[in-house]
Amino acid sequence: MSESDEKVTNDLSIAESEQDLPQEVKEKKLKGQLKTGYTTGTSATAASKSALIALLTGKIVENVQVTLPKGKIVTLKIAWTKIHENSITSAVIKDGGDDPDVTHGAEICSTVEFTNNKGNVQIIGGTGVGKVTKPGLGLLLGHAAINPTPIKMICESMHEVLDLYPELIEKQGLKITISVPNGEEIAKKTDNPRLGILGGISILGTTGIVLPYSTASFAAAIRQSLDVGIALKADTFILTTGGRSEDFCKNLFGDTYPDHCYVQMGDFAGYSVKQCHDKGVKKVFIAGFIGKLTKIAMGVKQTHVRGSHVSMEFMANLAERAGAFEDILGLIREANTARHVSEIVDSHKVKGFYDLICRNAASQLSNYSKNELSIEVIMFDFKGYTIGKFPKN
Repeated sequence: MSESDEKVTNDLSIAESEQDLPQEVKEKKLKGQLKTGYTTGTSATAASKSALIALLTGKIVENVQVTLPKGKIVTLKIAWTKIHENSITSAVIKDGGDDPDVTHGAEICSTVEFTNNKGNVQIIGGTGVGKVTKPGLGLLLGHAAINPTPIKMICESMHEVLDLYPELIEKQGLKITISVPNGEEIAKKTDNPRLGILGGISILGTTGIVLPYSTASFAAAIRQSLDVGIALKADTFILTTGGRSEDFCKNLFGDTYPDHCYVQMGDFAGYSVKQCHDKGVKKVFIAGFIGKLTKIAMGVKQTHVRGSHVSMEFMANLAERAGAFEDILGLIREANTARHVSEIVDSHKVKGFYDLICRNAASQLSNYSKNELSIEVIMFDFKGYTIGKFPKN
């Protein structure tokens, strides 16, 4: 889920954020030193072009040029090419740049062969490319998870080569099979199973390039998850700050909500709520731990950028509203972390403190939905017990 999607760029003014980056990555990002990479779609296009050149000319090339959707021409290295009896297969090693993409290093293969379907270019998925089993992705059910932009890129790249041999395409067509040898295993580390893409990875990309640690890609994944759930008639979503809070929610709710109702929003709480509102969702649960929920309650949009620390004064004010005495407020003001505050609150039995954080978080998030979306906030402790909630049922 880390390939670039530029369409979300304007939306991010609602919820500008970063993932929890290592310090050295933050420094590189600030200096503009992170290396961009190429999407699986660009890799598949390069492999297809290489295989077609070999099929038509018998020549094996080491590099090919690919035209990206916005017109930029890039050169990709071909890892290997194999000649079969009636087809040619080429492979590109997917280069995600400095992005921690699980598909980085994967072999993206393309097998090209002639068919009797004159003038037609057929693109299908082979081993390691997932098949679509749920609606909401803009792809045909039962077909390979190859997005429209990569299909367009592959077709255009094929015609660039075929234009040099017009007599061939007039007599026959082409069949292109995209495969990823280790794709099924790689897919287990992605959201594909949740989205109903089974048996492998997706061939993705709207710009052709991967932006390292892109907030746009994370936000695009949220939108995609919501679209799948909505297509499956979901009107309630559980938005969690991560995998652990999602697991705790599943323990809490049991079988009440199917898997497609769960969306990991990361740092994009406001953005996720706005998307739910805009897509006509009726209700959302927001679930997380004290640190992230406190930042949301404070109205912090960028919950993981520098300077977005939890305010101990804010927490002390909430504790005072919950009835804490002055000596406890002093301890909270001197606390190191939100978790440290929770230890102070628990040891002094300050009742209602966590509920107040949840109440304030819900109030802040309501701003992203014009107060038209039902929002319920749940706070877990680190063992999975519910310690705070708003509204109280």
